[in-house]
Amino acid sequence: MAEEEYGKGVPTVINPQMGPIESVIEDIRYRAQLIARNQKLDSGVSATGVSGFIAGFVFILFIVVILPMFIWQVMI
Repeated sequence: MAEEEYGKGVPTVINPQMGPIESVIEDIRYRAQLIARNQKLDSGVSATGVSGFIAGFVFILFIVVILPMFIWQVMI
């Protein structure tokens, strides 16, 4: 009897349940963006690390040694 009803009637379109799949895709996309952002930050820091260290060392040298010596000469 079930074979007699097969193939008869108007076919209907069933909407697929895409909610869980879309949430997984959004989660993967978010994590990929975080990883890409982290890699960009790491590459930027490693590219400017030496020049930043040298600039910081010169600045500290100026603040700690040269500026107090200049102020000491002005006060005497």
